[in-house]
Amino acid sequence: ARLRILHVVDGIAFSREHSMFTATAEKFRESGRKLIKEVMARVKKEKIQADSRMVENLTGRAADTIVKEAGKWNADVIVMGTHGRRGFNRLVLGSYAELVVRAASSPVLLVQPSRAKRRAGKKKK
Repeated sequence: ARLRILHVVDGIAFSREHSMFTATAEKFRESGRKLIKEVMARVKKEKIQADSRMVENLTGRAADTIVKEAGKWNADVIVMGTHGRRGFNRLVLGSYAELVVRAASSPVLLVQPSRAKRRAGKKKK
């Protein structure tokens, strides 16, 4: 099996470090590079071979880019995280995961953060 780590820099999403008031394309790139570095370190620690790629799509939807990249790689499965947003937050921010599920020709496995991490995230706000 081959593992490919993909991070899409888009003009809509909010990273964990930036709000809509402080976000710029360069800050998203910087956050993306940092995130890929963290993920690749974890993968290496587990002795799993992987490659990574950061792709920009500042005018479109990240979901479209994810599906396109998976097609280029002939991915057998797409595994992606989801925030599990509901209600107003989902209405405003949308669901990239849902868009990927609808558009992908390969199976999609969605992974939510653990309940403990979700609770910890709510307490920070």
